Amino acid sequence: MGRVLAVCGLPGSGKGEFAAVVHRFGIPILSMGDMVRAEVTRLGVEESPGIFGKIAAQLRSEFGDDVLAKRLCDAVDELLVDNDVILIEGLRGTAEFDLFQSRWGDKFSTIAIIASMKIRFQRIQSRGRSEDGDFAAFEVREKRETGWGLDKLIESADIVLPNDSNLEDFHALCENWLEQFNNS
Repeated sequence: MGRVLAVCGLPGSGKGEFAAVVHRFGIPILSMGDMVRAEVTRLGVEESPGIFGKIAAQLRSEFGDDVLAKRLCDAVDELLVDNDVILIEGLRGTAEFDLFQSRWGDKFSTIAIIASMKIRFQRIQSRGRSEDGDFAAFEVREKRETGWGLDKLIESADIVLPNDSNLEDFHALCENWLEQFNNS
């Protein structure tokens, strides 16, 4: 069986940038955030800074905190048939971690991307996604996600990659880590 990696980090930390580098190495990516964005589209709800978190919270409330993980597991297993490594981008809760850990055991690892709050907020302001808003919305989102256990996931991650520098340095760090990972 192949290996499953899940990347976590607070909003604006660089999870998507990490995933972009991983993708260049030919590793398939499944995004939990994309699942929420697809749900917003399916519901026909107008996109706004708070709506994505609201929909994610509603899904968790209605179907359990591991709803997105449950929906993703079969797709990961299908990709593992033809791939040695799969990346799940956007792990946010301990319930998701528990499900993934029970499903793939020692073939499952977590990576945390960390960056200062100031840098993360600056990045969010510059990327222009519809779910990003002002600093108050940023704080609400951060509180919601840490309430799901994201802070615990970051603290207990198997690998921690700092992202307080520029994009080129972070990409180089990710590439170096991936080369070491692929050789292990």
